Amino acid sequence: MLRLLGRLALSFSVALAASRSSAADPEAWADKNLASVVELYKHFHAHPELSLYEKETAARLAEEWKNAGLEVTTDFGGHGVVGILKNGDGPTVMFRCDMDALPVVEKTGLVFASTATAPDGQGGKTGVMHACGHDIHITNAVAAARYMAENKDRWSGTLVFIGQPAEERGMGAKMMLDAGLFTKFPKPDFGVALHCDSLVETGSIGVCPGFMLANVDSVDITLIGRGGHGAHPYATIDPIVMAAHLVVDLQSIVAREMKPGVPAVVTVGSIHGGTKHNIIGDTCKLQLTVRSFTEEVREKLLKAIERKAKAAAAAAGAPEPKIEYSDKTPATFNDAELTERLATTFRKALGKEKVVNVEPSMGAEDFSLYGRAGVPCCMYRLGVVEAQRMAGYKRVGQLPPGLHSPQFHPDAEPTLRTGIIATCSALLDLLPKSGDAK
Repeated sequence: MLRLLGRLALSFSVALAASRSSAADPEAWADKNLASVVELYKHFHAHPELSLYEKETAARLAEEWKNAGLEVTTDFGGHGVVGILKNGDGPTVMFRCDMDALPVVEKTGLVFASTATAPDGQGGKTGVMHACGHDIHITNAVAAARYMAENKDRWSGTLVFIGQPAEERGMGAKMMLDAGLFTKFPKPDFGVALHCDSLVETGSIGVCPGFMLANVDSVDITLIGRGGHGAHPYATIDPIVMAAHLVVDLQSIVAREMKPGVPAVVTVGSIHGGTKHNIIGDTCKLQLTVRSFTEEVREKLLKAIERKAKAAAAAAGAPEPKIEYSDKTPATFNDAELTERLATTFRKALGKEKVVNVEPSMGAEDFSLYGRAGVPCCMYRLGVVEAQRMAGYKRVGQLPPGLHSPQFHPDAEPTLRTGIIATCSALLDLLPKSGDAK
């Protein structure tokens, strides 16, 4: 009888331990807490704020991290938020989310769609929308912080959660680094982030070792002519004609000066000149975005743009143009060893077929600056379009609405579920208990 009772007690304790272990798994935690996480996502989605104005978003994020048990610092590098979770000896891992939204009028038709507006800088108003998925990023970071705080028996080390402002303007990472992010807080051994991807199905994670996102440079060119009456163009130097020649000539840089297969983009996104039908103005202004991966290609593109702008002016007998450069966000480079380590972890957590290799993009992200500061980094992509919806787009030969589109929206429940599982699994792998390290 005593033996029987002993066996029953042992079986019960084993079952209880297994139950606790299962309940502590990221997948089980995500399923149990998904409803409340999705409600938080809806709040962030419905209350977007533009770059440098993320005051209320940052306050809510700080509140959520404090409630989870993190030591929180606010207003760091603008509206930046830093949350620290210490749990004994071990590595330091940074997980970053970005908080800002875009000046886009939402057209998703969602019940919780944003109706927010903000000044457009020209005396009017613009809609504001989380058209780049940063609401998913913030919510995922809150859920990950909650999970890691509730399951300290499964890891050891220090977590540094970052809520970064002004990513869309390429400013926030620099602002936080310049404020002393890696001197006033523990410098990470690894830096991790995710980003929504409308070309990847929910349930899947995209990985890309090496270059993932491009250098970005903004170039403003002011062509200087000599204005006059539209009926007497011979008495003027027409800056709009100069601009027309230049726009066409700029396209030959990638087509004729770059080696085939080398990724490069030169896009004229804005051109403004003149005030009336019959007036030739003094100036015409062009705004360009320039994308590349390597510094060598970057410099070659910028020098070619300057050369062609000066040539267009010289051909018209005009003064040299005014050329200004801004942004200068470097390419995002995923540390190959770290990326493969996390890919292996994702395959274990989600299944081999759910981890896909994605191509580098000519988009840009200031997450790159953390890597430039000496931290091995990896940004992975999170699928946001449910399989049935993706199949519908494929049937009609269309792509899902992409990032920065007024129709962009993630399928929140499966997106967040996968994000939580992947993120928490990654953090557990990078912060093993003593004796569990690989």
